Amino acid sequence: MPYQAIADTVLLLHFGIVIFVVLGLPLILIGNRIGWLWVNSLWWRLAHLATIVIVVLQAWLGRYCSLTELESSLREQAGQGGYERSFIEHWVQRILYVDAPMWSFAVVYTGFALLVGWAWWRFPPRLRRGKDRGA
Repeated sequence: MPYQAIADTVLLLHFGIVIFVVLGLPLILIGNRIGWLWVNSLWWRLAHLATIVIVVLQAWLGRYCSLTELESSLREQAGQGGYERSFIEHWVQRILYVDAPMWSFAVVYTGFALLVGWAWWRFPPRLRRGKDRGA
């Protein structure tokens, strides 16, 4: 089984989710400012809100992200130890993982979630019907 390749795929998925959460909020704010209708799509906004809520809950419960645990398990199964890293793993982990106390992540994630909640209130999502669905 190619555990390292699967672990790298999980790492890239994790990185994509982080990008979605972090850049999703500025996209909502900027998009509302310049008139992009899709940034208020109910499905986009629900996915964004649900993702940050899950992150906040895991942090306050003192749990690592499920994707982090899966990736770690896959790397162990690949027999990786020490400094063995693929190119993807090396660079994405440098960007994605920060060495700080767990409580500090919970505080930062909660603050970010509050901003997402404010954006939800300030620019409420809309369920598009009929012709303007693709807008």
